[in-house]
Amino acid sequence: MSRRKFQFFTSNPDDPAPIAFEIQHVVTFSEVDALGIAWHGHCPRFFELAHTELMRKIGLTYEEYKKHNVGAPIVQCHIDYFVPLLLDETITVRAEVVWSDGARINVNYLVKKPDGQIASSGYTVQMLFDITTKKPFIFAPEPVQNVWDKWKRGEI
Repeated sequence: MSRRKFQFFTSNPDDPAPIAFEIQHVVTFSEVDALGIAWHGHCPRFFELAHTELMRKIGLTYEEYKKHNVGAPIVQCHIDYFVPLLLDETITVRAEVVWSDGARINVNYLVKKPDGQIASSGYTVQMLFDITTKKPFIFAPEPVQNVWDKWKRGEI
């Protein structure tokens, strides 16, 4: 079995299609080692750059969470590395939110080099909780449910 996995979450036939967003990022001097290779620990930050723009696109910003006392920490992060990223390469980072009926947000990631070669893939899971009570939500809280409803209606 190949370790190259790009879709980490399964979908049911009735689930809405994933929503994706891509960003471009130039690997900077501060992100590489003495050999000009991006340090592996920057990959979650690359994921986060695309994740942030994806969440803005669908309306789930930290400001929106704050208004509704929703916490959304990442509880799982997985990364598979395939080829190194190099200084000054313009990489493409794709974040794709995948449907979930629970109080969680599942996101797949794909990082590509300028020639389209896949450098890494991975996923994150965010669990949603009430900041006031510190208890996890069982069902999606209001701001997330509103986005999920729009998503199901095809408005996103």
